[in-house]
Amino acid sequence: MDLRAIAMGLVFALIWSSAFTSARIIVADASPLFSLALRFLISGLLGVAIARAMGQSWRLTPGQWRATILFGICQNALYLGLNFYAMQTIEASVAAIIASTMPLLVALAGWLLLGERLRPLGVIGLLAGFAGVALIMGSRISAGVDLFGILLCGIGALALTFATLAVRGATSGGNFMMVVGLQMLIGSAALFLAAPMFEDIYIHPTLSFALAFTYTTLFPGLLATFIWFLLLDRIGPIRAATFHFLNPVFGVTIAAILLGERLGPLDAVGVLITTLGILAVQLSRAPAPKPA
Repeated sequence: MDLRAIAMGLVFALIWSSAFTSARIIVADASPLFSLALRFLISGLLGVAIARAMGQSWRLTPGQWRATILFGICQNALYLGLNFYAMQTIEASVAAIIASTMPLLVALAGWLLLGERLRPLGVIGLLAGFAGVALIMGSRISAGVDLFGILLCGIGALALTFATLAVRGATSGGNFMMVVGLQMLIGSAALFLAAPMFEDIYIHPTLSFALAFTYTTLFPGLLATFIWFLLLDRIGPIRAATFHFLNPVFGVTIAAILLGERLGPLDAVGVLITTLGILAVQLSRAPAPKPA
């Protein structure tokens, strides 16, 4: 892995992890589902416009359409929608930790349900990763964290895990930026339908809301996705996924710095264990070196 790929992976992990803090700022001044739908509408239109400028077509293959619709619903509407809704009552660091279990859940499901081979290092990583999350959640539950918010984030992580497993290989065929833009528009449409049913729609136009909304729309929404596809093209999905091990550390640290969220000793230990567990799982999935 060259230095450019490492730099791209670090930037991607940092931007992705920061989205939980910016989401927490947004939901303090706006109804979560409506604001997220608006964000996806803007990001999706920008993504489609960029894709057209790059010469990409919206004539996708059947597999790409399946991936686009499934990810639009599961990732954008369910995963992010439930996380935004939950962050009305739980801290950004808690949501980031739960979301970071997605690589663990994908590896576990692939091992138990799809018969994928998992090396001993991966099994140890799974046990360590979930133990770290359990340690953090135990300390937060004893401190009175909102259990309904935890449940929503957990369902969101399962929805993203399902989508990740269901569309493996379905995105081949190019037009990646167009796929990104269209799946955001699909998520936006679903959330615009859901918002009036589950919340009172409002927006308080504060400076913090404007800055967080703009940042979330442009950086986690578009730039991080663009970097991710460049990284996939450069080093492949297995090596690229290794950078997910940074998400617990970055997510908790950014929330502590910008939002003043408390990080107790048990939280720090849990984050470290979870981070090492995710790294172990990803390293175990890397191809074994060929004999000389």
